[in-house]
Amino acid sequence: MAEIIINGPEGRIEARYHQADQKNAPAALVLHPHPKHGGTMNNKVVYNLYHSFVKNGFSVLRFNFRGVGRSQGQFDNGVGELTDAAAALDWLQQHNQDASTFWISGFSFGSWIAMQLLMRRPELDSFIAVAPPANMYDFSFLSPCPSSGIIVQGDQDSIVPEESTANLAKKLSAQKNIKVDYSVIRGGDHFFRTSMEEMNKVCDAYIAENIANFARRPRLKPDRRRRQLPNG
Repeated sequence: MAEIIINGPEGRIEARYHQADQKNAPAALVLHPHPKHGGTMNNKVVYNLYHSFVKNGFSVLRFNFRGVGRSQGQFDNGVGELTDAAAALDWLQQHNQDASTFWISGFSFGSWIAMQLLMRRPELDSFIAVAPPANMYDFSFLSPCPSSGIIVQGDQDSIVPEESTANLAKKLSAQKNIKVDYSVIRGGDHFFRTSMEEMNKVCDAYIAENIANFARRPRLKPDRRRRQLPNG
């Protein structure tokens, strides 16, 4: 795992990167929870998501949003953080031009940013959203959700009630041409303190079962496939 610095829209972005051995290995970006509530790229859920991708043969990047750790800038209520994520994805693509597929993953606030980036960047083939804060943020921009993926939620989450996440998953899974899985971790709180192993098993299994399907699909050059969110 290499410590790297990415040139971001507000200056330095601190990151950690794993380069897979295989030239056309899949690649993934992992986003951390809310910076104002202690979220960093070293959060345990983020760290475990990162290593789930490593274990499944991905090149993987995680980074600190602006104002966190050694990343420059200040918290920007999600707007600037989305541009940070886009810059990180650009870096990941530049260093993995032969990647068979690109995935994105995020935890809590990071999953909200991840899903927005998913809408902007159709070169992202799949997602893992852990405890998406559907009770705090508007996810209506996922209309329709452009890619298949999985939502993982603890049923004892006191920050993001399972019911709100279940409603989001139900809405997304009703759309045609994609498949959004929904996995509830029994006994899991928001940070999966006593159920991290179960969360890891779910994410590992989803990646392993689905990576071959995405890797077989022909890819378009990323710069020809970008688009904007419905609101600009």
